[in-house]
Amino acid sequence: MPQDISLSEVKHLIGKEIGVSDWITVTQKTIDNFAEATGDFQFIHTDPERAVAETPFGGTIAHGFLSLSLLSAMNYNCLPKIREQTMGINYGFDKVRFMAPVKSGARVRGRFSMADARFRGAGMLMITYDATVEIEGERKPALTAVWQTIVQFDPKDRPADA
Repeated sequence: MPQDISLSEVKHLIGKEIGVSDWITVTQKTIDNFAEATGDFQFIHTDPERAVAETPFGGTIAHGFLSLSLLSAMNYNCLPKIREQTMGINYGFDKVRFMAPVKSGARVRGRFSMADARFRGAGMLMITYDATVEIEGERKPALTAVWQTIVQFDPKDRPADA
């Protein structure tokens, strides 16, 4: 489990790699469940026989948005927890690039660097991560993204030097 840090320690992490998650296996069942949840049943994701016959991938591949959505679990798995945090909010992405397909059965992990952290208002800290989803044994990552999250905290806990 990741370590706990205080709000005042966050600024020292800017520009540094701060976490690499455990590997996650992307199974066909996971892909099928994602297709069910999103209504995206394109054959390259859900029909193994057709994907072998008609694609260069040798089988089905995960939805790009499935790979992107795994960042939440990866984040929770490896990034330091901020002690004063009362709630975390996914603010969104400035940039996402899908670089390589994730084949069914592949293992992926997240790698996170803190690009920026700035206080907004009395009780919010916006953190920007440079995030990469790596595919085990592959040279190219599945995706790269600039991801923004908001840490909410009680304003009384705001560091004096913020």
